[in-house]
Amino acid sequence: MSISEKKIYPRTGDTQTIYLKSVITNPNIKIGDYTIYNDFVNDPIEFEKNNVLYHYPINHDKLIIGKYCAIACGAKFIFTSANHTLKSLSTYPFPLFWEEYGLNKMDVTQAWDNKGDIIIGNDVWIGYEAVIMPGVHIGDGAIIGTRAVVTKDVEPYTIVGGIPAKPIKKRFNDEVIETLQSLRWWDWDKEKIREKISDIMFGNIERL
Repeated sequence: MSISEKKIYPRTGDTQTIYLKSVITNPNIKIGDYTIYNDFVNDPIEFEKNNVLYHYPINHDKLIIGKYCAIACGAKFIFTSANHTLKSLSTYPFPLFWEEYGLNKMDVTQAWDNKGDIIIGNDVWIGYEAVIMPGVHIGDGAIIGTRAVVTKDVEPYTIVGGIPAKPIKKRFNDEVIETLQSLRWWDWDKEKIREKISDIMFGNIERL
């Protein structure tokens, strides 16, 4: 069992930052080891309630976040059930009100278009109050800017920002990105990461 599975608070005296995996109870939310969430407005332990929105069990969609991610205060993950179907001639969600219109309760999911899971890679930094929309996949090492609204997939090691979020630049050249994705340092054991921590922090990729 990893440290992040045993501890809620990574830092002594800091109750605003948590290891997210330690507080998740929803089986449709999967969080990797050492991923942190910081909240200076609400209790970060309430992440499922305050940050994962319209995530209704009937839809079976998942939030999957990798290891060593950093999620800033107020980031939101909005799921399919927030949407109204565009296949209808009306945006009104008639299937939600099956009793009023004589519809089948089992067809409630017809009120929205299913966008699928939200999948976040490893070592991703999600900025303050960023919004991740349904079905979005974010690659390893990406950075999501403050208050960005991410409506499309984000390539690995790409910085995006804006509404809707658009690429700003790559963090590294293609050779370095390919090397990092091959190394997958986030899958190393804790002792190896400790041994190589300075090289990771100061960009000495040739020594990894």
